[in-house]
Amino acid sequence: MAAMAAEEEEYEAVLCVKPAVHVYRVPPRASNRGYRAAEWQLDQPAWSGRLRITAKGKIAYIKLEDKTSGELFAQAPVEQFPGIAVESVTDSSRYFVIRIEDGNGRRAFIGVGFVDRGDAFDFNVALQDHFKWVRQQSELAKQAENPDQGPKLDLGFKEGQTIKLNIANMKKKEGTAGNTRPRPAGPGGLSLLPPPPGGKSSAPVCPSGERPSSLSVPAQLPGTPITGMWSYSNDCEAL
Repeated sequence: MAAMAAEEEEYEAVLCVKPAVHVYRVPPRASNRGYRAAEWQLDQPAWSGRLRITAKGKIAYIKLEDKTSGELFAQAPVEQFPGIAVESVTDSSRYFVIRIEDGNGRRAFIGVGFVDRGDAFDFNVALQDHFKWVRQQSELAKQAENPDQGPKLDLGFKEGQTIKLNIANMKKKEGTAGNTRPRPAGPGGLSLLPPPPGGKSSAPVCPSGERPSSLSVPAQLPGTPITGMWSYSNDCEAL
């Protein structure tokens, strides 16, 4: 595992390549105010070539190389961004001040300018994305070392906390349309009312094949009110 980690650290990734860049001499800064590109003699660059940003592990490298041969002109290691290794000027978005190193402990500050504003934007974003990834890897490593120190989800009830449950009333009231039963239909589609409980029918019940005899109609005398006009006979006669 240690050998694999060492190989990953040795791997160099290319983050950004810009084919046209100019290098300027930067006058010493007399105060704490920021750099200004207007003081650099922009019409007389000290060197021109291509810029390449690479990353090896957590460190990014700004490399200034010859356009044709790829020979290294200068290199600026960047361990933090924003930081002292890369600073923006105060009067333009196309110029930066970088700190180059020769590998022997000697350092110098030079000005770098892009012809196109889009190239300067890509340069800035490439550095931002790399160090955002570095911070994420650092946080993941800390969580792996101390998994119990992460935030825990508290599902317990606080003191005095209650829960209300809203259960719908599914019971139906008596006499509603949902509880009524359809009445049996009689001849001709008419609904028949059921007989009252415990009651007896007033009509005589005849054996099968018989029918009740004809109704007797009492004689009505002139001037007599019609009362008790109809009466049923209990006799049945065969059909």
